[in-house]
Amino acid sequence: MKLQGIFPPIATPFDYNGEIYAAKLQHNVEKWNRTSLSGYVVMGSTGESVMLTTEEKVAVWELVAKYAAPEKLLIAGTGMESVRETVCLTNRAAAMGYKAAMVRTPHYYKNLLNRADAQTLYYRAVADQSRIPLIIYNWPQATGVDIPVEAVVALSEHPNVIAIKESSGSLEKVMQMIREVKHGFQVLVGSAPTLWPSLLMGATGAILAYANAAPYSTIAIWEAFRTREEAAGLDWQNRIGRASALVTTKYGIPGLKYAMDLNGYYGGPPRLPLSVPGEAAKKEIEEAFRDLKG
Repeated sequence: MKLQGIFPPIATPFDYNGEIYAAKLQHNVEKWNRTSLSGYVVMGSTGESVMLTTEEKVAVWELVAKYAAPEKLLIAGTGMESVRETVCLTNRAAAMGYKAAMVRTPHYYKNLLNRADAQTLYYRAVADQSRIPLIIYNWPQATGVDIPVEAVVALSEHPNVIAIKESSGSLEKVMQMIREVKHGFQVLVGSAPTLWPSLLMGATGAILAYANAAPYSTIAIWEAFRTREEAAGLDWQNRIGRASALVTTKYGIPGLKYAMDLNGYYGGPPRLPLSVPGEAAKKEIEEAFRDLKG
């Protein structure tokens, strides 16, 4: 399975009662369908997956599978702390037509899990029992666990572990993984501010929260890479730098959802205890996205 191009880990729309807003999810997916995004990651961190019940996750998977264009590759975020629950969710997503599962690093028992052998055991056990291939998801800023390169290299030998989404933002780590993993194992990045240099180093694509709000700008970088237009790639990378940092590292999901509202998608409120951005944050996001409309 080739994982090339740009995939947004899609935001989950809620109404102002905190319920999943199915009509707005349909609106967003159908609008993204008109772009050349490669597919969608459903129930990743950007989808506030840790805030949803299992039944809600399944409902969102079903809705996205219903409205996604046939050519869009569907990836389910299924990572939980235990092997058992992760396998259960992964195989439920597989039954709905999802082609791969993105599984975050287990992290709750950090003193026991923040080791290469523990992470390797977890992913091998999940991969052995999953009906679809796995994408390792590394986001140490949120989990407090940074999967070591040696664990990724070992896991790249497993036939059912096909890629990693590396969201640490470390270009050095991306370069080392690309250099050392088994041939055919794919490295995708989760950091929009490092998209262009990551592609130049050999990343096959990216899973970017920022692409929820401004997909065309990330697609422009991918197309510039694909057609070897360095000046265009650098220009677009510079254009998105401030905006992408605001809606990821600085203001997070609430800021991203506000940017989606600005650009014709439905962002809406996050689920509590996350809260909507304040007026100063909104103004900063508006200024950053002024030239990054759909």
